[in-house]
Order: sequence, then structure tokens, then C-alpha cells
Amino acid sequence: MSDMDTSGAKRRYKRWPEALKREIVAATSRPGASVSVVARQYDVNANQVFAWRRRFRAATEVATPVLVPVTITPEPEEKPAPAVSDIIEIEVGDCRVRVGSSFDGRTLKRVLDVLRKR
Repeated sequence: MSDMDTSGAKRRYKRWPEALKREIVAATSRPGASVSVVARQYDVNANQVFAWRRRFRAATEVATPVLVPVTITPEPEEKPAPAVSDIIEIEVGDCRVRVGSSFDGRTLKRVLDVLRKR
């Protein structure tokens, strides 16, 4: 015949502070650590530690990366050479300067200033 507790007393579960749970879980993730050894050190059931590990892992996992559609477009073609109408000729004294539309204005001013001083 086996002994049975008939006193009607309910079993009370131990409450663990959240910080201590995290400390115990962290101790199990150290290199070479064993969950059962760490659980014995803290006087906790190993199954409880495994449950805490699952809970904390689920709380800290990031969402699975999602693939984003990508469209590859060809590189833009190089700018065509300026048409004849895009070129202007400037005569300063006996010098003639031909300038296209993409020429930098500040550089052109410097060139013309030098030619005027000649």
C-alpha cells in the first residue's frame, strides 16, 4: 500500500524573480555549461530551466528575413556627343574657344579671363 497525502494541502510553487531566471538561462548558454548542472547549482528543476530557455529565446528571436523583389535595369547609356547646335565658339582677340553645353561655367570664365589679359 502506498502513502497518500490526504491533508488537502495544495502544493505551492516557488516564484523565481525574472532577473534570476535570466541569470540562470544565461549560465546555461556559456561554453561547456550543462543545463542539469546549472539547475542543480540554483536548486531548480532542469525541465523548468529548459522552459525558461524556450520562453526567453522566443522573446528575443527576430523575425525571419523576407526576400524583397529586385529589378535589374541596364546602366544608362553614355551621354551622346554634343550636337553641332550644342557647341558655341567664342573669339577673344586672335583666339577661338569652342565650348560644349556640359562645360563648367567657372572654368570657362577663367579661360576667358586669361585670354583677355594676353
